[in-house]
Amino acid sequence: MASGGGTNLQQLLDRFPDRKDSTARARICLVVSNRPGIGALERAEKAGIRTEVVDPAEYENPEAFGNKLIELYETESIGLVILAGFLKMLPSNLIAAFRNRIINIHPALLPLFGGKGMYGTRVHRAVLDAGVKLTGPTVHFVDEKYDKGPIIAQRSVPVYHTDTPETLAARVLEVEHRILPDVVGLIADGRVKVVDGIVHVNQ
Repeated sequence: MASGGGTNLQQLLDRFPDRKDSTARARICLVVSNRPGIGALERAEKAGIRTEVVDPAEYENPEAFGNKLIELYETESIGLVILAGFLKMLPSNLIAAFRNRIINIHPALLPLFGGKGMYGTRVHRAVLDAGVKLTGPTVHFVDEKYDKGPIIAQRSVPVYHTDTPETLAARVLEVEHRILPDVVGLIADGRVKVVDGIVHVNQ
């Protein structure tokens, strides 16, 4: 699921190129956006992947929006939903149907600098305003609260006094491009489980 240019999606497409082989460790089967005409959809179409635009504004309530997504994912036998720059809150019925099967990447070290409204440049501005010396992406399971689900993996990125939100964002994005496919690979290999709200990763 994506709402923008799809650079994280591209990393997944490059890491998991098999589209039809049922024995592949992971296959990308579907790309969903809430907005038409975005780069992520173009990348998916170029790779021969089915795309769907599902705009929550077109549904009478969040539950109806969630039911549409559940139908899509069950039809495609989706095992894992990846939020790669998807900027809409997921409805609770979708989260319940795919408990611990939806992951998100956030451009800061959660639980810091997360929550509603904290996305994109806003996150990096907040990091700089706080004066912290380390930041970096977090991949976590999605639950009903913004950026509060169990943390799977984090990577640190230094913060320099000369940084702007744009320079910091670029450096964090480079690490995002590595950590997200790594986590998807771990999940595909069955090496990630949640125990009492804490993620255990078998190395």
